[in-house]
Amino acid sequence: MSSTPSVQLYTVRDAISADLQGAVARVAEIGFTQVEPYAFVERADEFEKAFAASGITAPSGHAPVIDSDDPARTFAAAAQLGIGTVIDPFIPSDRWQTADDAARLADRVNVLQALAAEAGLGFGYHNHQWEFANLVDGRPIYELFVEALSPEVALEVDTYWSTVGGTDTPALLRRLGDRVKFIHVKDGPVRGDIATALPSSESALSVPEALAAAFANQLPAGSGDVGVADILAAAPNALRVVEFDGYTGDVFDGIAASFAWLAENDK
Repeated sequence: MSSTPSVQLYTVRDAISADLQGAVARVAEIGFTQVEPYAFVERADEFEKAFAASGITAPSGHAPVIDSDDPARTFAAAAQLGIGTVIDPFIPSDRWQTADDAARLADRVNVLQALAAEAGLGFGYHNHQWEFANLVDGRPIYELFVEALSPEVALEVDTYWSTVGGTDTPALLRRLGDRVKFIHVKDGPVRGDIATALPSSESALSVPEALAAAFANQLPAGSGDVGVADILAAAPNALRVVEFDGYTGDVFDGIAASFAWLAENDK
């Protein structure tokens, strides 16, 4: 393992909404010293205070930058929080349909990477399952996207969603090598019907909300069907970021179980 793991704070979003500083403190009590905040631009001052109080750092952070008309604001907030790499977490499936779609998104990401570099930051993208399930000439559209990216762009592979999307995730990670800077570590069932259960663009829920509602049966690392041990071995230098889209139990217990499993199994 390249360092102690991080945790995506979206996992504890309800606690964050109720008491941001208290939620970050609970994460630190589990043993996490690193986190990946989400929606941090509007609450940068609060996150800064919470991180300082709990001795937390944020190597990466999620923010919707690809469609932003003011990326400089996001990069300024990231710099304030000491975030090294800003990652766009989501572009919906209907924009991952053709080779032109992949090229268009890659062009935008390359521009943003250059802007981030001017601010002393990295920039990257985080996948869901459709980037792998959506095929162009028999190939996952994610492959076309990555081929068009500048090599400086950071990749964050959500290893649960790539697996659900039908990809051999360890093989993918070995091919991409050190281009993958971060991996989302989560576990749970991997079934053929999961992909079709994902919300459409017409869903009344936002996609993250719908994902959480549909996949509350995600499990701590090592408890499901994903094959987390093989995934970790295939990306020895990527920072591990624990995440649950949904969890039926106490979510702090869930991330604590993943933290403990990683400490035991990610050598």
